Amino acid sequence: MLAVRQAADRGVADFGWLDSRHSFSFGHYHDPAHMGFGDLRVLNEDRVRPGAGFDTHGHRDMEIVSYVLDGALEHKDTLGTGAVLRPGEVQRMSAGTGVRHSEFNASASEPVHFLQIWIVPERRGLAPGYEQKAFPADERRGRLRLVGSRDGRDGSLTIHQDVDLYAGVFGAGDGADLPLRPGRRAWVQVARGAVTVNGTPLGAGDGAALTDEAAVSLRADAPSEVLVFDLR
Repeated sequence: MLAVRQAADRGVADFGWLDSRHSFSFGHYHDPAHMGFGDLRVLNEDRVRPGAGFDTHGHRDMEIVSYVLDGALEHKDTLGTGAVLRPGEVQRMSAGTGVRHSEFNASASEPVHFLQIWIVPERRGLAPGYEQKAFPADERRGRLRLVGSRDGRDGSLTIHQDVDLYAGVFGAGDGADLPLRPGRRAWVQVARGAVTVNGTPLGAGDGAALTDEAAVSLRADAPSEVLVFDLR
């Protein structure tokens, strides 16, 4: 079964400096029908104006993944981490017992466009941690490249939950197939472009929840960038 979450139906938060679209309930947006999908709790598409950003704030007991589409995102936290995240780089911050951080557009002239992803950890009270890795476009082109996993295999980020996160960049007509083990489910998020997933067309910003499917079968109808979450 495949259920589509249309981009236009997402929650909206527009603060001037931030334009955010929420696939699931977040902040002031609450929809009991969309509280997450399995261990995937938050999936926000954020656009931040030049020089603006999120002031220092705290998190606990969450795996927070950032995936930049355009621009540069500057991160600082109480672990002593300071880094700039650009397209092709993925960041994981384990909030665990508590961490405070800030996120800002690193450019004074260009906006930053990124996906903010929260995954429920396998247990509460983990030690806070941070990891960032680069996955060049060539590694993601025409395929679903593993960028996050429980065991960090194939050079992926380590996520403290039984989830495999894939990213792919596709030209029109390209595609990929991802088998799903029995009992697994998947979420597909179209970051940009247009794709057909298991026979269903999806556009930029659309998401799709797959349950009781043997595989994710993806074909690009236009140049596209896609994330796929393989979840328990």
